Amino acid sequence: MNHSERQELAITSPESYWQEQAKLVAWYKAPKTILSTNSESWHEWFADGELNSCYLALDYHVEQGRGAQIALIYDSPVTGNKQKFTYSELTSLVAKFADVLKKQQVTKGDRVLIYMPMIPQAAIAMLACARLGAIHSVVFGGFAANELAVRINDAEPKVIVSASCGIEIAKVIPYKPLIDEAIEIAVHKPSCCIIYQREQIKASLIKHRDLDWQEQMDVAVEISPVAVKSTDPLYILYTSGTTGKPKGVVRDNGGHAVAMLYSMKNIYGMQAGDTFWAASDVGWVVGHSYIIYGCLMAGCTSIIYEGKPIKTPDAGAFWRVCAEYKVNALFAAPTAFRAMGKEDPDGDFLKDYDLSSLKRLYLAGERLDPTTYHWLKEKTQLPVIDHWWQTETGWAIASTPLDDGNGNMMTTKPGSAGLPVTGFNVQILDVNGHQVPTGQQGNVAIKLPLPPGCLATIYRDAPKLISGYLSTYPGYYMTGDGGYFDEEGYLFIMGRTDDVINVAGHRLSTGELEEVLSAHPAVAECAVVGINDAIKGQIPLGLVVIKNGITTSDENLIAELKQSIRADIGPIASLKDLYIIDRLPKTRSGKILRKTLRQMIDGKKVEIPSTIEDSQVIAELSSVLVNLSKV
Repeated sequence: MNHSERQELAITSPESYWQEQAKLVAWYKAPKTILSTNSESWHEWFADGELNSCYLALDYHVEQGRGAQIALIYDSPVTGNKQKFTYSELTSLVAKFADVLKKQQVTKGDRVLIYMPMIPQAAIAMLACARLGAIHSVVFGGFAANELAVRINDAEPKVIVSASCGIEIAKVIPYKPLIDEAIEIAVHKPSCCIIYQREQIKASLIKHRDLDWQEQMDVAVEISPVAVKSTDPLYILYTSGTTGKPKGVVRDNGGHAVAMLYSMKNIYGMQAGDTFWAASDVGWVVGHSYIIYGCLMAGCTSIIYEGKPIKTPDAGAFWRVCAEYKVNALFAAPTAFRAMGKEDPDGDFLKDYDLSSLKRLYLAGERLDPTTYHWLKEKTQLPVIDHWWQTETGWAIASTPLDDGNGNMMTTKPGSAGLPVTGFNVQILDVNGHQVPTGQQGNVAIKLPLPPGCLATIYRDAPKLISGYLSTYPGYYMTGDGGYFDEEGYLFIMGRTDDVINVAGHRLSTGELEEVLSAHPAVAECAVVGINDAIKGQIPLGLVVIKNGITTSDENLIAELKQSIRADIGPIASLKDLYIIDRLPKTRSGKILRKTLRQMIDGKKVEIPSTIEDSQVIAELSSVLVNLSKV
């Protein structure tokens, strides 16, 4: 079948379609009930099935004779350490750490909070929780104590697993003081903390509460996986809210396993023995889905990389890793490649490495602007696939199919996230919930039911599932993004709906404006935000980061960029101002903090998200932007 035929089958007969795909999973008890509704009036997949996600990721492959294959590679340019683990070795370590947790009375359904840097022990801890049927909640290492306390109170973990420190490019961050402060703040108190001691900083352990990772592992025994129901939670992952209580997205075991195996095969084209690198962090959904579970469930080799795309040591860092480990597919955020393009606009570092094993590049996290798309395609001569998904979905909503029905990959389009992935019934709706014509922008929604692997609920706050995602358009999941379909069914995501700028009644997408700015050869990356205006309601303001080695004056560049906007979009889009800055504020996953920028410009109290990559950038921008509110 071609893509449209598969999509038609999945939309019209979801139960039969996903029953067939569920055969990818080595169930303990194969499901007979494929799609059902739970007590919260939300759909469930494979409710009577039983399995274990850790077994699927590790033990199964050992049983299949792949025990000697490399499962996990650890590469840390910030420490100089490199390490490889076979499937057999990783299974043994995970089985032992599961015993460590079990000795702390962690059982099926208990929560374990994991607060770790990008080291193998993070993967071991996650998989050990899954082995016991416990629910892990990974919090990005280095989060502030108050934010950590919020998550402790919500998840109520029995145990916290952490390391003594995390390592950035130019600094070492002690984790233990942050954990101690968070526990002091939190109402809920975990029974113990298990700390992996790193060489760079040794943590002081508190008697009767803190345990040394290695000491516990030295006396641990290997224990077997525990069978869980398909609908039992695998993990809680908190979205990056700016204020108040963050949303804890809950992922089930069975639907997640089906989605992971299905996507590794059909979206990424990976087979057992291939090397797949998701250059993300285990604190994000990409890390959960494609550093840990999806990659290992598919029998691939995964990479944990403790470094950056630049400055560890240079803009060739990603290409070095791809060449050294013969990576077959690389998945990273557009912001990573924009940073590389800023430092190495001519792609000179690419010439230093043999990338013959690399088949495809995948990008997600922020919209892939056409300029970055063309730069990557030209420099690498590889397929560049933008695909779009969310923490809530856990895997891609849209991507470019690898098989057009004749064994050929379908054409990618610059600026497009591809076609809806099989099972996602994506529609573009107006404010009244009616479908808009082809080519017209609207609100991107997904008709229910969502396919397997998407959010099961919001932890401890099921009503938020309805109020946050389902109430705007009954029968649809509201993505919060705006976009449109072209004549060939390709989906274009133009940004969050709250980033649309309303200028004198004209709705302008930030994605459209940023596309024009980023097309200028001097621009490395940019952001456009709407600021309040007494006459027009809102007017756009641009912020631009320039590539290295540009000799044109700032004044001339600004004039050229303003003229480009006027010529390509029209006079209504005339920028109030455009500023050249050193860097943009982003989350650690690469999303530009447009809401924070708007707050700064409008003179409001700035709500700095806990997920910000570097809070210093806010201080650097404040002197430039705060005065705009007075103009």
